[in-house]
Amino acid sequence: MTRSSTHVSLAFAALLLGTSLSSAHAADTCPHPQTALGVSRIVDIDAKSGPLFGDFTKYEKEPRFLGPKEVVLTFDDGPMPKHTKPILDALDKFCTKATFFYVGEMATAYPDMVKEVIGRGHTVGSHTWSHPMNLRALSLEKAEDQIERGFAAVALAAGQPIAPFFRFPGLSDSGPLLEYLQRRGVASFTVDVVSNDSYIGSPQRLAQRTIDLLEKMNGGIVLFHDIKASTAAALPNILAELKKRGFKIVQMRSKTTFEPLPPLTAELEAKREKSDAKKTANGEVAKPKPAPSYASIAPSTLEAASEPAVTELAPDARERVHAGGTHATASAPVVSSEATDSAQPLHRERVRHRGHRRGRVAGSNDPTSLSHAVSGGN
Repeated sequence: MTRSSTHVSLAFAALLLGTSLSSAHAADTCPHPQTALGVSRIVDIDAKSGPLFGDFTKYEKEPRFLGPKEVVLTFDDGPMPKHTKPILDALDKFCTKATFFYVGEMATAYPDMVKEVIGRGHTVGSHTWSHPMNLRALSLEKAEDQIERGFAAVALAAGQPIAPFFRFPGLSDSGPLLEYLQRRGVASFTVDVVSNDSYIGSPQRLAQRTIDLLEKMNGGIVLFHDIKASTAAALPNILAELKKRGFKIVQMRSKTTFEPLPPLTAELEAKREKSDAKKTANGEVAKPKPAPSYASIAPSTLEAASEPAVTELAPDARERVHAGGTHATASAPVVSSEATDSAQPLHRERVRHRGHRRGRVAGSNDPTSLSHAVSGGN
């Protein structure tokens, strides 16, 4: 190991304690614990075996870890401050937690937002570097670089290690890539419920659809995007309705952290320093940053009996195969009829969103496609 590699590895190891303390502090802050939705249970996942969770996959997955009416909130594609910020505020208001799967380019653009998400006690994983719509359409080398570069960028933006949690863009997983993630000790997450916030512009319709699907599925891992205005507007109503209907929120955490490849971290760090130097040379002056609002939230006085239960998961490593027992080679996810129904936009509606545009691949232009519904398609 080179001196540079050793330095980077030690830096990430040294920040691990800070991660735990930050999350522990944020987890103990709730302004209205008696009336909030809260977190009913924490699932600590050991990702070393590369487990796969969620219904939307054709590969062999782990058993569902959620009980009746238990929900995991997840958000993809961000951060985007103008939408991520109100989403965080809504989660704080209801004293609950979520998992954010962040795109490396977006994290690089908004590092302070990544830090705030973690500072508020949420879990952060990765969603590739630049969000290619179909990761398995790339060469294995390029796909692996997307994965590694995404993790390195998000961790660098966070300034501390992140969870080894990953979601494929468009849920376009593949046997070889799942095997690679298993070797890297990364857990993969698909979804059970697609909110369809990529296409529903009405917060009222988005909230109603999400609640209806969660009722139908009796809970599950639900997918949102924190780059959507409709999601930010609908979330308070969704959380209030979940509380009213007796749903419970489960927070996913990782027992380990992801260790980025040192050369990638060094490369991204050098690019950041070069960009900062260029701004300085152009006379751009950094404005003083205000103290984060979440730091001022007073710790709650929750009694021990009200603390969420903790469940530990440590699945065994396994070969990912088709349900029929053959190696997976299909080019598109195989989903159940219920899953297909839940992926269709309400009234086949498509709403255009500005910003955060990504390249298209063959076969991805259908606004009713599953890959677009789960990828923040615009």
